[in-house]
Amino acid sequence: MEKIQLGLKENWKQFALLVIINAFVGGMVGLERSILPQIAEIEFNLTAKTAILSFIIVFGIVKAITNYFAGVFANKIGRKNLLTIGWIFAIPVPFILMFAQDWNWVIAANVFLGINQGLAWSSTVVMKIDLVGEKQRGFAMGLNESSGYIAVALVAFLTGYIASDFGLRPYPFYLGVVMSFLGLFGSIFLIKDTKHHVQAEKNTSTTPKLKNIFWETTWKNKNLGSVTQAGLVNNLNDGMAWGIFPVLLATKGFNLEQIGIVTAIYPAVWGIGQLFTGKMADIFCKKNLLFVGMLLQGLVLMVFLYAETMTHFIVLSALLGWGTAIVYPTFLASVADNTNPIDRAGSIGVFRLWRDLGYAIGAILTGIIADFYGINSAILFIGVLTLISAGIILVRMQCTIQLGTKGIACANLPG
Repeated sequence: MEKIQLGLKENWKQFALLVIINAFVGGMVGLERSILPQIAEIEFNLTAKTAILSFIIVFGIVKAITNYFAGVFANKIGRKNLLTIGWIFAIPVPFILMFAQDWNWVIAANVFLGINQGLAWSSTVVMKIDLVGEKQRGFAMGLNESSGYIAVALVAFLTGYIASDFGLRPYPFYLGVVMSFLGLFGSIFLIKDTKHHVQAEKNTSTTPKLKNIFWETTWKNKNLGSVTQAGLVNNLNDGMAWGIFPVLLATKGFNLEQIGIVTAIYPAVWGIGQLFTGKMADIFCKKNLLFVGMLLQGLVLMVFLYAETMTHFIVLSALLGWGTAIVYPTFLASVADNTNPIDRAGSIGVFRLWRDLGYAIGAILTGIIADFYGINSAILFIGVLTLISAGIILVRMQCTIQLGTKGIACANLPG
């Protein structure tokens, strides 16, 4: 067996393949990003916001639970096997969306999509961290999340563009057929498991094992708990943006192509921005980055209430994307920094469980508030929650002295 080396340069071929695979994973979410709320209203005559957002609720819950089990089973059945199984669940998604006869079909598609995302995205995250070792975790996560969310943006734009010229169905979903098969075949024939990299890092790691992975990641450990609550709130406001922004734009008279542009800008900046912010997470204190990112998101959501023109929405979507770009790779790098290699997959699974439950919680809260008090009240409420989350990071999380550019910015401190 060849000698195992950790590092981006040493494992660049497998790393690059995983970046491409994760772009396909992100693209599967992009299929729904700009047109599914319109399909709900136009084709299935759904008007209540809670009903329209039900697909996000189901997606968030299923993905969150799958994330957890991906972490539990990663060491038992292998990362590559989880990735492959995840892609098998993706195959039915575009076909169900193309031929859906009622909204229950769409809900079913999102069960499959949630499993796909939970297994496939979790696997690519953990495998990239396994490959690069401790020095470049932030940069690795920046590249991983960037590829995924650039793909979300690109496919969201393309589906909106195709829908405006050729109708809401079936043509936009042909993209999903191509991506799902490419993702599956790539995972089977090109990706190698990273279990030996985990063992190599375990032999040199000085990070103590967690006594209880679930509870310490959820809240008990100050750094891990701060990251987890921020992840939940981040996806809570993303779930709101996913479901409410297209509806909000439609009520202001924007057409499908314009809605596609605005809904694509947010994940595009989010995706591209992580190419820079991931590297920042290797250099600067992760607490500070998380605080600034969550604070920016909360303030931007407040200003959304006053937006009217296309320019307003484009600028605000870009700023919201930048705030998310700051925190997203930093979340995962922080979890990796504060866990032993043996605990890593499990801890990331718990973090992603709570983070992606944010989709469901955000969609439920947003739908209820929007139905009773209006869309603006829903956006205001989510903005306030995001600011509170920033405050928790400021008070509870801790930084240590910077150690060059090794990224050891937030220690697993006692208490």
